[in-house]
Amino acid sequence: MPLLARARALESVVRDVAREAIMPHFLRAAREFKDDGSSVTAADLASQQALLERLPEVLDAPVIGEEMTPEQQLECWQAGQEGVWCIDPIDGTTNFANGVPLFAVSVAYLVGGETQFGVVYNPTTDESFYAAKGAGAWLNGKRLPLRAPAKRLAFSVAGIDFKRIPNKLAANLVMTPPYYSQRNFGSSALEWCFVAAGRLDVYLHGGQALWDYAAGRLILEEAGGVYGVLDGGPLEAAPLPKRAVVLAADPGLYGEWLAWLQAHRK
Repeated sequence: MPLLARARALESVVRDVAREAIMPHFLRAAREFKDDGSSVTAADLASQQALLERLPEVLDAPVIGEEMTPEQQLECWQAGQEGVWCIDPIDGTTNFANGVPLFAVSVAYLVGGETQFGVVYNPTTDESFYAAKGAGAWLNGKRLPLRAPAKRLAFSVAGIDFKRIPNKLAANLVMTPPYYSQRNFGSSALEWCFVAAGRLDVYLHGGQALWDYAAGRLILEEAGGVYGVLDGGPLEAAPLPKRAVVLAADPGLYGEWLAWLQAHRK
């Protein structure tokens, strides 16, 4: 089956899981806290279980998910070098638990650390972002990007998560921002897709795990965007450690954005 056909089959599964396992809990979810301080709800666990049951319909492979223990994640990663699913059953759990309609199911299929196809789906807006390697990126069947990015950093709209970036860099971004305006939507997977769509021009997040970017990085790449890490190297897939990611909607904007960040981080 061609990769784009698999992406569309995955999209159908993800839509079903969101409708049946997540949305019945929306506006009713009680938030609890994991050992690392992040949020979790019964819907996260229900979504993960539903994906574990349904993903073999698309491809039968090990599954690494956010709501697994680090030991389970590493075991699945090592077992899946010929193919592994990476899932975030609800990306943006705090938004979900607080009734903010910006959260998503993110699912990607990787081979040798490279994403082959993936889906990021927001059930409250019914927006499905998906991509297949070499076959483009799409939003509900419309080719991405939806609009051309800003031509210069000074005219751009940035997505910034201030919680995890170096203090000096955060202070410089606040005091002397190099962009036109800034947003933070609370869902990493969606923010990757917003850059791919042209809703954001550049993006910075100080600590993302594999399930935060596994699907989004392919969607952005297939839409013509560029990504890397704050140190300037490539974003290589691995369950740990978390990485500070830098994104832009096109290569020229990425170079300007990364250069500014590196010049103002210390």
